[in-house]
Amino acid sequence: MGFFGYLIVGLICGAIAKGLLPERAVGGLLASLVIGVIGAIVGGWIGAVAFGRGLGSFFDLATWLLALLGSIVVLVVYSLLTGTTSRRR
Repeated sequence: MGFFGYLIVGLICGAIAKGLLPERAVGGLLASLVIGVIGAIVGGWIGAVAFGRGLGSFFDLATWLLALLGSIVVLVVYSLLTGTTSRRR
């Protein structure tokens, strides 16, 4: 997967992770992109270590699931480290 593929997967998975965990959501579109891209990298590493399979092609379901898992992990770890939570209800 190329650079733009990581950006697209990262943006979408970062936004989904923020939607699944709204109490931990921080920032706007740029924060979603950063969380998602870092999450895709972390998810690829988790997949390689735990399942023997890293990120594949853009249209591979496992790629999207690993990127989403990584985005959720990054969002939770970031909010724990910074102590930030959203007050939205």
